[in-house]
Amino acid sequence: MAITDLETQILEDVKGAMRSGDHVKRDTLRMLIAALKNERIAKGEDLDHATVETVIRRGVKSRKDSSQKYREVDRPEHADKEDAEIVVLEAYLPQMMDEAATLAAVDAVIAETGASGKGDIGKVMKGVMAKHKGLVEGKLVNRLASERLG
Repeated sequence: MAITDLETQILEDVKGAMRSGDHVKRDTLRMLIAALKNERIAKGEDLDHATVETVIRRGVKSRKDSSQKYREVDRPEHADKEDAEIVVLEAYLPQMMDEAATLAAVDAVIAETGASGKGDIGKVMKGVMAKHKGLVEGKLVNRLASERLG
């Protein structure tokens, strides 16, 4: 069973969190390790770096959705816990593009594809997401593309 450098870092950070008494980080990383093991079992093979990042992104997205739902039902203490876990997980991901950089990427793909209306949003989304995989948020790309093409 070969593990990536990122997985090695996560395992080391769990040990560090245990030593320092950082329960949020420890518990979050333990859940991440379990998710990585499940992914490895589902694939039936070792995970590459990109797959590890995908699993982490899935965890971030899940926690963002949960945080939002907790805030909607006036449970801020649960939302704050989810937000703290997001911070832990995002530390293992590359820096996401900000709105200005994402807008520039959307404009570039619109120019390349000749997109001109709402019907071309999918084409623009596909192009941006492919060129900047893992560095842009889909919801942001969709919103910006809709504004530009709407």
